[in-house]
This record gives sequence, structure tokens and C-alpha cells, in this order.
Amino acid sequence: MLTEYIQAAMRQAHYEIMEDGRFFGKIPACPGCWADGDTVEACRSELQDALESWIVVGLRHGDSFAVIEGIDLNPQPIYAEAD
Repeated sequence: MLTEYIQAAMRQAHYEIMEDGRFFGKIPACPGCWADGDTVEACRSELQDALESWIVVGLRHGDSFAVIEGIDLNPQPIYAEAD
């Protein structure tokens, strides 16, 4: 599920060229997750690394995650069975 979430998020990434000629990428559904690089390929690789770290930190802190392409990383409540 985690791999599918990362792949889905990366499909939603937006890239632009900055004034200095470097590339900037972000994933709108993942606030604060961004990267830059000398080429769009380098930017994409850095963005995926940033996304993976962003997810790990979010899980550790109990953050909520956007549901992306139907994939939900948010913990689901566990209900005890009634006796």
C-alpha cells in the first residue's frame, strides 16, 4: 500500500523551472513536501526521497494524510470485539 501511495502521489507532482534554471517540484496533496534539482529527473528523484521522509515523519507524529487515488494511509480505528 505504501508503494502504491508514493506512486500515486508522484503522479500528481507539479514541476516548474525557477529563475536560476533549476527545477522545483511539489505535491499539492502533501503540504510541505517539495524538492529541487538541476534537471527535472534529479528533481523528481529528490521529490520522491522527500515524500518518503515526509510520510515517515507524518506517521511518527500522527499526522493525517490526504487520500490519493483512493489510497488511504490514515490509521483506521480498531474496534474490540464484543463478548
